[in-house]
Amino acid sequence: MRIAILTFDGFNEMDSFVALALLNRVKGWRAMICGPGATVTSMNAVQVAVQVDLDSLAEMDIVLVGSGVRTRQVAADGALMARLRLDPARQLIGAQCSGALLLAGLGLLGDMPACTDLTSRPWLVEAGAKVVDAPFHAAGNVASAGGCMAAQYLAAWAIARGAGEAEARAVIDYVAPVGEKAVTVERVMGVVAPFLA
Repeated sequence: MRIAILTFDGFNEMDSFVALALLNRVKGWRAMICGPGATVTSMNAVQVAVQVDLDSLAEMDIVLVGSGVRTRQVAADGALMARLRLDPARQLIGAQCSGALLLAGLGLLGDMPACTDLTSRPWLVEAGAKVVDAPFHAAGNVASAGGCMAAQYLAAWAIARGAGEAEARAVIDYVAPVGEKAVTVERVMGVVAPFLA
């Protein structure tokens, strides 16, 4: 499995790095930071190298879109949006918080409910999306998550869909706090399980 964590300048580290770390725990999977240039700089000035460029998006099996303080600018950039070639018939596609603006801009949300953070909610509504007050929602191969800590739901959904629920449980168990492993696994899988059928 090849996975792109779509990341732009001003990105939220929790969205991109948590998903990246969880997905790379699956044997044979390769999650990579994907962006428009050679590097991207986070909202807290953390600079990271881009591992795969936007032109490789069509080749990915999974694409997750993180959020950031400049996502509205990205969504308004027609030339940049035209480079985001995603195919929900073949790829698992998810977005976190303001990243859902990109899914809306690409017409990938359709009538499905979308999750986002409180700051991004009015922008997503303005973009025509039906926003729900939930941490995670998916329909078919498209998902959205709301809130920084919701990266675990997006990653668990992608792992369960691509490698099975047992693998998703194993990954969440590995990273869960000591003494809270069983309850964390059940909570995370309880949130994503209704969307795995």
